[in-house]
Amino acid sequence: MTATVSRREFLLRSSVLGSSGITAAPWAMTLGGLAASASANAAADDYKALVCVFLAGGNDCHNTVIPLDGANYASYAKLRSGLAIPQSSITATELTPNNPWTNGRRMSLSPSLAPMKGLFDSGKMALVMNVGPLVGPLTLAQYRQGIGVPPKLFSHNDQQSTWQAGGTEGVTTGWGGRMADLLLAGNGANGAMLTSISATGNAVFMSGKSVSQYQISPTAGGAVKVLPSNGAGAGLDAQVIAAVNGMLVRPSGHALEESHAAIARRSIATEGVVTQALSGVGDKALVAGNSLSAQLNLVARMIAARGALGVKRQVFFVSFGTFDLHAMTNDKQPGLHKTLADALKAFYDATVAMGVAESVTTFTASDFGRTLSSNGDGSDHGWGGHHFVVGGAVKPRTWVGQLPDVTVGGQHDVGQGRLLPNVSVDQYGATLAKWMGVSSSDMGTVFPSIRSYTATDLGFLS
Repeated sequence: MTATVSRREFLLRSSVLGSSGITAAPWAMTLGGLAASASANAAADDYKALVCVFLAGGNDCHNTVIPLDGANYASYAKLRSGLAIPQSSITATELTPNNPWTNGRRMSLSPSLAPMKGLFDSGKMALVMNVGPLVGPLTLAQYRQGIGVPPKLFSHNDQQSTWQAGGTEGVTTGWGGRMADLLLAGNGANGAMLTSISATGNAVFMSGKSVSQYQISPTAGGAVKVLPSNGAGAGLDAQVIAAVNGMLVRPSGHALEESHAAIARRSIATEGVVTQALSGVGDKALVAGNSLSAQLNLVARMIAARGALGVKRQVFFVSFGTFDLHAMTNDKQPGLHKTLADALKAFYDATVAMGVAESVTTFTASDFGRTLSSNGDGSDHGWGGHHFVVGGAVKPRTWVGQLPDVTVGGQHDVGQGRLLPNVSVDQYGATLAKWMGVSSSDMGTVFPSIRSYTATDLGFLS
């Protein structure tokens, strides 16, 4: 069977143009997009940005937010033999929300996440507990009968795609990109190129039908170069560079070639706009030696340059890891958590310094949670997990979702200590999208399954 791909789709999906021995890293052809204005949801004068921090590999949520009360800690320690963090180590990071934990329970953060306790205590961080991909409300009985179960659970590639796009590997648009489609109209001349921005390479989360993601890079110091140059070409012949440059941008009578050249010209022009806008903006949120912070620092610089860029609504994507710790969890996860906590705290502080803390919301996502039970030195692929939302717009000291049973074979366990999610990614994302200005009538465009849920706003944002 032959698939039909439109010229637009071909251009949006093309990510690399190659010539023997010559690579423009990475060309950014897919980063421009053939965007047209969609609905005018973001026509207001105020600025808002949504920043997705993706914890690649599947963060172990059970050593992220940890039971502290005696009975549940004892169950946790028994199930997580070899992994359990000592109870004495987590008393200083206990979280006391304004809406109390259910059934008199007490919960703490991993000690490596200590800077995030300060964010929570000051009312700038909320928790979303036991969230994961669903296609509709799902009970344990339905799961066991195979009714309404999402496809290809527990697979890294498929679950990354499902988290970011609502479909398994191969889906072409993500909910960040679909949201950006609806926010274009408020972003002026540069909106087509600068509404959906990734600081970590291509991610399906950022791809829409009218927008394609624009790439920035800490290594490049800002905009990713579209064309090779003498300065970046380490031994490339100047005549070869000139020839490649000319081939990419010259007009053509062939419709496909001209469309591609038009994208190249537009991408080059946007690179110049971004480079100029960032030229007067120094570091904002840089923690030395922290790879996530380097990405968030660049996001902060882009936000600081919003006036020069002429944008009102932006969606950003950053990622780091791997959190895929089937072994050596206690050796590796604390360092990953410290990287996360330090970077999120520095980024939030930067938004305060820039006067946009109320206008920037940062949230975490990951492939999946991991198993409650230990495999000895690590944990295996799970389903539901716990996530953080940071910013001046969060409801102070709030948590939503479900505190799962700390038992294997309990009412929230689909097998091997894998949590059946209580909150869907669609509900999580719809709450963020509503804050960004997506209307209720457009929400189904961003999250096609959202109509399956009675609660579409989880209430963790003001």
